[in-house]
Amino acid sequence: MSELRYMTGFGNECATEAVPGTLPEGRNSPQRVAHGLYAEQMSGTAFTAPRGENRRSWLYRIRPGAMHGSFESYSQPRFHNDFGNGPVTPDQLRWNPLPIPERPADFVDGLLTMAGSGSAAGQHGVGIHLYAANRDMQGRWFYDADGELLIVPQQGRLRIATEMGVIEVEPQQIAVIPRGIRFAVTLPDGEARGYVCENFGALLKLPDLGPIGSNGLANPRDFETPVAAYEQAEGSFELIAKFQGHLWRAPIGHSPLDVVGWHGNYAPYRYDLRRFNTIGSISYDHPDPSIFLVLHSASDTPGTSNLDFVIFPPRILAMQDTFRPPWFHRNIASEFMGLIHGAYDAKADGFVPGGSSLHNSFTGHGPDAATFEKASSADLSKPDVITDTMAFMFETRAVLRPTQQALDAVHRQRDYQQCWQGLKANFAPPSN
Repeated sequence: MSELRYMTGFGNECATEAVPGTLPEGRNSPQRVAHGLYAEQMSGTAFTAPRGENRRSWLYRIRPGAMHGSFESYSQPRFHNDFGNGPVTPDQLRWNPLPIPERPADFVDGLLTMAGSGSAAGQHGVGIHLYAANRDMQGRWFYDADGELLIVPQQGRLRIATEMGVIEVEPQQIAVIPRGIRFAVTLPDGEARGYVCENFGALLKLPDLGPIGSNGLANPRDFETPVAAYEQAEGSFELIAKFQGHLWRAPIGHSPLDVVGWHGNYAPYRYDLRRFNTIGSISYDHPDPSIFLVLHSASDTPGTSNLDFVIFPPRILAMQDTFRPPWFHRNIASEFMGLIHGAYDAKADGFVPGGSSLHNSFTGHGPDAATFEKASSADLSKPDVITDTMAFMFETRAVLRPTQQALDAVHRQRDYQQCWQGLKANFAPPSN
């Protein structure tokens, strides 16, 4: 692989080659591709999708993607899309960080499914997973045919070598790997932990800004796509695939990361959450959390997402005569939340980096008793400068069904509801 370099801009039509003269001029699939390569098109949307929504790339590679052995079932029972059909508890749920495994486990074997909705077959919904790994992927590559992967590191860097180039991400950065793209993950720091959202629906995109105008939130130029970087290796390797909710493995005699050049707009990318331009109120009241939207997957209902990816970064709260932390709320949407770094301003304790929580549709939640008391007596003549934090939320219109392994997990906080029990009945009606 060559040195890490990136092209900037969200969803741009890119052209990159690791060897000069690789990309053909004037045609996508010439009779003979330069340097003896094969041409292969990667289509992430229907051929007839509107031009502004069409995602596809042409890959010029040493061997075509069809070259591998027969697939057979691969067992990794903790990573799946079995969200169950039985009753779903309306309880508020919270977990401590997923422990780093005691035995060697790479990125794929370190995945644990927490919750989800919909299915790959239905092309809607999401799967939500955690990962904890302590070994590089060695002689194996993975692709997910069911959904694009939004990877949110919390501890340790990831070096993600994909067919289309190499992406390095650290905590407070994210990576998005499109459906079908093959990749391997190595761990520069030896151990890593984080969150993964598997999006079965429409591809993630930037939200429209409406009255905000042309700037703000996540700016397109801050998204980075890798340049072409190939490896030419032969041996006895394996290719792991996720297809229709199940894992499969096939022998492969060469590295599938052998794309020497490519052009198009269907490619992996990364984004640094610290570059998010936060919008907020400077008069009174608390805006809805939609102002923290980074990316979303649209649904068939305008204005209602299959998936919203929202962050809560450092910011300044200056609203007057206003309860400044997130208020108590019950939403039609379901929220899976994680903490990447620092402390979250709506919880005094119990929610730590690497932890997660699930508040399903119309399940009441909000600040704990200690946070409520502190915010209710705060001096509002001074702004509240929130620093050294980064929390996020996977939000969806569907109920998120927690998996049985998540409910039974040793790192689940079974006393989570206690954080609200200190809230007092302060109502004092005026006397006549």
